[in-house]
Amino acid sequence: MSDAEEAPRESTGKNGETEKKEEEEPNPNYKEVENPQEELQDDTLAWRESQEEEEEEEEEEGEDKEIVMEETEEKAGEAQEEEASGIQKETTVEPQEMKKSMTSLEIRITDSQSITSGIFPTTQRGSESKPSLQSEDSEADELEFLDLDQLSPEEQQMSSPERQPSGELENTDQRPQDELERERRDLEPEKREEGQERSMSSIQSIAGISRESLVSTTTEDILFQKDKSAPVYPLTLTWSFGWNSSLPVYYIREEKQKVLLYVCAHTVIIYNVFRNHQYHLQGHANIISCVCISEDRRWVATADKGPDCLVIIWDSFTGIPVHTIFDSCPEGNGIRAMAMAHDAKYLATISDAEVQKVSIWKWTLAVETPACTLELPKEYGFQNYLTFNPKNNKELVSNSKTQAIYYAWTFNKLVGKFSQSIFHLNLTQILSATMEGKLVVWDIHRPPSSTSTFLSFPYIKPCKLVHLQKESITVLTTIDSYIVTGDIKGNIKFYDHTLSIVNWYSHLQLSAIRTLSFSKTPATPPTEKSNYPPDCTLKGELFVVRNFIIGTSDATVYHLTTDGTKLEKLFVEPKDAICAISCHPYQPLIAIGSICGMIKVWNYEKKRYLFSRVFEKGLGVQSLTYNPEGALLGAGFTEGTVYILDAMSLENESPEPFRYSRTSVTHISFSHDSQYMATADVSFTVAVYMVVVRNGRRVWEYLARLRSHRQSIRSLLFGVYLDSNEPRLLSLGTDRLLIEYDLLRSYKDHLEVLDIHRTDQGCYPTCMVWYPPLTRELFLLICNSGYKVKLFNATTKMCVGLQILPVDGNPHKTTAIVCHPNGVAGMALSYDGRYIFTAGGHDRSVVQWKINLSVLEAAVSLGGEDLTPFYGLLSGGREGKFYRELEDYFYYSQLRSQGIDTMETRRVSEHICLSELPFVMRAIGFYPSEEKIEDIFNEIKFGEYVDTGKLIDKINLPDFLRVYLNHRPPFGNTLSSIQKSFEVLGYTNSKGEKAIRREDFLRLLITKGEHMTEEEMLDCFASLFGLNPEGWKSEPATSSVKGSEICLEEELPDEITAEIFATEILGLTISEDSGQDGQ
Repeated sequence: MSDAEEAPRESTGKNGETEKKEEEEPNPNYKEVENPQEELQDDTLAWRESQEEEEEEEEEEGEDKEIVMEETEEKAGEAQEEEASGIQKETTVEPQEMKKSMTSLEIRITDSQSITSGIFPTTQRGSESKPSLQSEDSEADELEFLDLDQLSPEEQQMSSPERQPSGELENTDQRPQDELERERRDLEPEKREEGQERSMSSIQSIAGISRESLVSTTTEDILFQKDKSAPVYPLTLTWSFGWNSSLPVYYIREEKQKVLLYVCAHTVIIYNVFRNHQYHLQGHANIISCVCISEDRRWVATADKGPDCLVIIWDSFTGIPVHTIFDSCPEGNGIRAMAMAHDAKYLATISDAEVQKVSIWKWTLAVETPACTLELPKEYGFQNYLTFNPKNNKELVSNSKTQAIYYAWTFNKLVGKFSQSIFHLNLTQILSATMEGKLVVWDIHRPPSSTSTFLSFPYIKPCKLVHLQKESITVLTTIDSYIVTGDIKGNIKFYDHTLSIVNWYSHLQLSAIRTLSFSKTPATPPTEKSNYPPDCTLKGELFVVRNFIIGTSDATVYHLTTDGTKLEKLFVEPKDAICAISCHPYQPLIAIGSICGMIKVWNYEKKRYLFSRVFEKGLGVQSLTYNPEGALLGAGFTEGTVYILDAMSLENESPEPFRYSRTSVTHISFSHDSQYMATADVSFTVAVYMVVVRNGRRVWEYLARLRSHRQSIRSLLFGVYLDSNEPRLLSLGTDRLLIEYDLLRSYKDHLEVLDIHRTDQGCYPTCMVWYPPLTRELFLLICNSGYKVKLFNATTKMCVGLQILPVDGNPHKTTAIVCHPNGVAGMALSYDGRYIFTAGGHDRSVVQWKINLSVLEAAVSLGGEDLTPFYGLLSGGREGKFYRELEDYFYYSQLRSQGIDTMETRRVSEHICLSELPFVMRAIGFYPSEEKIEDIFNEIKFGEYVDTGKLIDKINLPDFLRVYLNHRPPFGNTLSSIQKSFEVLGYTNSKGEKAIRREDFLRLLITKGEHMTEEEMLDCFASLFGLNPEGWKSEPATSSVKGSEICLEEELPDEITAEIFATEILGLTISEDSGQDGQ
């Protein structure tokens, strides 16, 4: 049940108290907007009128225009046609006119600590002053702005992002801007001669744009229409649990719909509260760092932080990304702050690099470079907030904790750290809120345009410091005729333009305010039935303001209905990392645990929050697991406590929690009969608990614990013996040890170890699961850091490879998706196998994915049969050089095994014996260890043993190719892997390189790892130095030099580095990063 439906009846639980709600059905009487298209057209007309008013005002002020444009008359029939087409066009600017009409946006720096009287100059065309506004656009050297009031009505429609098509923008992006410019110039004479209609048709024809654009013709209702299309991906995102509470929540739809927009990890969520439905905007690979929205709530811009960062502009009506900016911050780590002009034509960004850059993007023109950029010196502070002037898109203000950027004035007294800055309602002042509860008022001075001196540029000057309140101001915004603040105590206050208090909400008992978002719909005028509160003025008039959304620091989102002051809790999400998730064994329930101490249980089919529990401070949930019956929920905490809870109420099942571990409990597992529970912690310790009968009651008691591993434990599993119904317990660690415990022989404070087996030689295991009981034997499936999946016999612990697995190495049988930008911290599978749930850890999200096996099966079918999918994994494919060499070596090994110098008749076969397999592997550039060779032999020999009872002693070429592809290193032989070994074994020589002395090198080969005998080592060097014509021990009769005759002191240098070992001794031609197929 959603929080929106039940929040008024919810009580906050403290110190372990439980919160619970009764389920309600969604509102069946929910009614859509009757005619959204008419509403959209009305908004368009109002928008045009506002632009015309701005045009008249600017003409009266006598401001110079930036771009001279040709105006055309609007025709009634063409306006409707152009509205559907949504075409955008950049107008022609004559060079002489541009110089005269160019204006620039001045950026000034203000410091909150000391005062100076200097003004930061703006670089004009040809100026060499630093820092300068460096243009990245071929048409401008300074910040340029394209005003809608300078356009004709037809051109306004073409330039307006509200008319911009979606799919058509992709075509525009692929075409050079200068090409589009040339085509536009060519069209202008035709436009003058033959009329606007023909011009529009020609432009549409050139751009490949259809008249019916989804973006330009859609309504607000299309986003939540039921999608009946077939799935196209194996995993489909269906629901996202969580909210990044460091980013704002926006109120984007009318009151009747109550639709919110917020961010969860690298996904934007549009949430319809009444319908309890989510729509996901997916496109970012990194965590989204900032989000902004246009005044009309239609255009949404998002940016992320990380490699290959993106800035994406979305249409919130359709969910379509209308424009993507790649490499927005190539030198940095992404975008720190972002703002969109109120007419949605310009986007401003501040990079997250060490040296920040401010960029202005004309995103409606579908260009890939900013119109201009400004590099900010480090002394200006790290800017983290940015906003446009709501009435003039030529003015911006940004601030860091200590400085506001607009001009070079500073204070002479400490005012505290800035939190946010906005433009005053009168548009002649700027307000900056501080963390000390003060408000800095700046006057904007705009000298007459006739003056051309340095002081003629716009600048701001601090005029007042207002001690507004004691509490830190965290949010500063404006709505209608009010200036609104939110503070760290949860108070929301409204001021008039003179900064006199009008009203406040202090009785709501909220935590620190993080975001305020007001409804797009103006407040309803008061009537006799209205219950607006009176304001605090002497007149005591009704305080009428729009409804708004409140986001708080404890990751809670509220909706406040101002008529009656009704506060509704929409949802509460964990405010800290989420690592623990578990699915109920036979019901559609998922339990989510957070480091903040909260456990929430959801019905994931109905997308309803059911109940939760918040534990006392200091208890962070690290692991969760349901028992097989679904009656109990085991919970492990960060400080070592273990709780056993009732699964339906989250009350304690045991009187007291278990506190036998001193570190975080990372794993919990129940036996199949729920008689045992095992835990693993960060200290590499396994603890076991069991059910005993005390006074006629079944109670849980501690049995024993053992520090059985040397490194972190990755998996903890219970199983069942084949010949009995007794449980068995196994643990797997990054120390490459698979340990089985003897539960029957264990007793109080003594945990008996039954068997220890090493699973890998070089790579470390990452997870372990039971292989489905599809065969007559039990197998363990173990994944490792080398991107390999290994199958072990559960009884003998022998690695039998991948031969009997459905996953045989065919690349089309697997799929991968970026579930979370910073990795997956936890994963769970629904009881019916329809959904996968992933937890993102510090991104505070849990994502629900629907499994579409039919899509994966279609990919397998389209990928080809037999060896066709495998050929694509080889360099050059089936006809490439590498495969031909592999084929030659395979058949050459038959000659070698029969003797090269024999005169007997050759026996040609499609198979080679297993003893020849290592030689062929090494010949094509794969150098398996002796343990790896043993695993390969076991995989082949026992591949059919379960079904036929026979061992295999030979292999054909197709099977050999599969074995090679499955066992070779995923990235080939790299110099970096060899260097890591030398860093461990070697010392730093005089040149600063890691090296091994010759004597130590030879001793290590004989005594460490898979050590050789001295004879084997000498024979190897004889082959490497080319003294054995046919290779090591390949044909003893033809060997010209015996190993004992080699003088290694003459052949080997005194010091051996990784480069010398790889290139001069082994003879490999490998680079630092590149892998190889078969060198």
